[in-house]
Amino acid sequence: MENVSQKEIADEEMIEQEFQELLNDYLSTKHRKRVEIITKAFNFANQAHKGIKRRSGEPYIMHPLAVAKIVCNEIGLGSTSICAALLHDVVEDTDYTVEDIENIFGPKIAQIVDGLTKISGGIFGDRASAQAENFKKLLLTMSNDVRVILIKIADRLHNMRTLGSMLPNKQYKIAGETLYIYAPLANRLGLYKIKTELENLSFKYEHPEEYHEIEEKLNATAAMRDKVFQEFTAPIVTQLNKMGLKYHILARVKSIYSIWNKMQTKHVPFEEIYDLLAVRIIFEPRNPDEELNDCFDIYVTISKIYKPHPDRLRDWVSHPKANGYQALHVTLMGTNGQWIEVQIRSERMNDVAEQGFAAHWKYKDGGGGEDEGELEKWLRTIKEILDDPQPDAIDFLDTIKLNLFASEIFVFTPKGELKTMPQNSTALDFAFSLHTDIGSHCIGAQVNHKLVPLSHKLQSGDQVEIITSKSQRVQPQWEAFATTARARSKIAAILRKDRKTNQKEGEEMLNEFLKVEEIRPDAIAIKKLYKLHNMKNEEEFYVAIGNRSIVLGEADKNELKEKPSTNWKKYLTFSFGGNNKEAAAEKEPQEKEPINPKQILKLTEESIQKNYLMAECCHPIPGDDVLGYIDENNRVIIHKRQCPVAAKLKSSYGNRIIATEWDTHKSLSFLVYIYIKGIDSMGLLNEVTQVISRQLGVNIRKLNLETNDGIFEGKIQLYVHDVDDVKAICNNLLKVPNIKSVTRVEE
Repeated sequence: MENVSQKEIADEEMIEQEFQELLNDYLSTKHRKRVEIITKAFNFANQAHKGIKRRSGEPYIMHPLAVAKIVCNEIGLGSTSICAALLHDVVEDTDYTVEDIENIFGPKIAQIVDGLTKISGGIFGDRASAQAENFKKLLLTMSNDVRVILIKIADRLHNMRTLGSMLPNKQYKIAGETLYIYAPLANRLGLYKIKTELENLSFKYEHPEEYHEIEEKLNATAAMRDKVFQEFTAPIVTQLNKMGLKYHILARVKSIYSIWNKMQTKHVPFEEIYDLLAVRIIFEPRNPDEELNDCFDIYVTISKIYKPHPDRLRDWVSHPKANGYQALHVTLMGTNGQWIEVQIRSERMNDVAEQGFAAHWKYKDGGGGEDEGELEKWLRTIKEILDDPQPDAIDFLDTIKLNLFASEIFVFTPKGELKTMPQNSTALDFAFSLHTDIGSHCIGAQVNHKLVPLSHKLQSGDQVEIITSKSQRVQPQWEAFATTARARSKIAAILRKDRKTNQKEGEEMLNEFLKVEEIRPDAIAIKKLYKLHNMKNEEEFYVAIGNRSIVLGEADKNELKEKPSTNWKKYLTFSFGGNNKEAAAEKEPQEKEPINPKQILKLTEESIQKNYLMAECCHPIPGDDVLGYIDENNRVIIHKRQCPVAAKLKSSYGNRIIATEWDTHKSLSFLVYIYIKGIDSMGLLNEVTQVISRQLGVNIRKLNLETNDGIFEGKIQLYVHDVDDVKAICNNLLKVPNIKSVTRVEE
């Protein structure tokens, strides 16, 4: 017993110390000093979670305390949010209700805790597709109070920081969900620092080896980067001092996840990523009204020292991004012949960049409402999408994601008003952004006074006028070239409505036709007719009659007047025979033994050939970071962890994900694709095949090389045993003179 109480005393001291740190952090902010209510929330939560441990073995209250610290220090929110963070798991994990919270802490804190409770279960929700549903709830609650989502992001950040104590299949699910939902949300809300950490942590758990490899290379090149930074900034410092500004200069190193992402998308090795280093100048404006001018003054000063890149000036100062981000980005040619990006920001802009909308709390005077114009617009869009129930939650997620990842373009109305639109928006998207009526009746657009089709992609700075016609109706093909969430959801809703109307009209017209011909409208007669018109089913048939693409006439009468006796037998035997086969086929997969998602699945030669399928979308091979997905027929499909399809599955069917590991012994062969590029020279093809076939004994299935202006590039399809084979091939090919890059690609 003595031992236990020692542990309890130690735990209590640790909890008390953590709480004191939270209070000290809060007291050093500019918020009103409402220590009493925070202490009350802490005591209440501490009591409610007493005796409960997290999976890591520490007292549960340490989690709400950690989330409250993130909310206070890293997002910069005040006492209401800190209290809600401390209480965020009380309603879900104990017997207290939202009403209890309201009685003790008032309606505002209770409302936020209620919002957080509604979207919990995110990680452990067991229903298939629960993630998309949770996300929907998340956005619904968010549109009432943005603090709900900010605290939820803090909660997720702490979960990611402590992910090591979870089971591997849960790690992949949580990491995948974080990359798919929470990192883009953090980005959209301007929480750049948190977004970066969420991405890095997700990547670390999904691809541990690649993470450490890049980390080591970054450490190895750190001294060199530091030298470049010192040399590059020395003359800048001299000039800024002459200007008499208060400022500091920082080196910003590209995040490990961003580096990896660039290596993947551009098919380049680490050594060919040249923008690892960026320089950030953060200054205090001479007076608040001069902030913008100071940015440009600094730009002019430094571009006298180094040549700026003509196409790479990004002015987010005059036109802030939709998430509030403001800065001036300029790319300069350093003395070592490398382009270096310089980001110029005031202290305020820097806070907004790192803390997003939450930074507005810090800069507002008095207790008035924050100005969240852009955020309000975004939330309105989401509300509209939520008001129109989507049949499939996954589509909904994708629709929202279109909005999350959007970087913006600026377009003008004919009257010169500025509109922010997501990149890749079309004229049709712009029409729907003005009004649903304009969107649904538009027939074309004038962009910069030139007539263009609705599918025309808009560029920043375009002036757009929409041309409408009363007789125009929404067309099904519009779905293909609408890119914004708003336009897509509106088009889908209108098409669904039209379809229902057409179906109803079609059914009435068919019944009328059959009545005139004195034929009973039974299932067999209707089936004959829709087969005659090559329609898939009754519903399609009605829609086609309703929208006048099928006109009933002589052919239909003749089809129905035939003697049914011969067909009748055929129809009968076909249906019974078919059903029996289907029944037999359906039974078969169920005889496999069930799979336990909690265990790590070993992928052996035998099991790969018998039981598991390799995903067609990403062609995994032994040695790749992979996971398993149990489909509806209890089959296990193996995907690479970074495969986009797997990313979707992790977020939507997380409970069907299994952790897997390879246990193969170089007896099976797998097809891989290698992309090579270099300078063309005599005998190169011969050398490539020598390396692959002679040196390594690997079987080439297909070779396709093209030369253009002295540069060759191409793909080789090979049969290999595992990732080690691929590495050996890539390394050996890189030793061939004139081959500049060799990478494995999906296809």
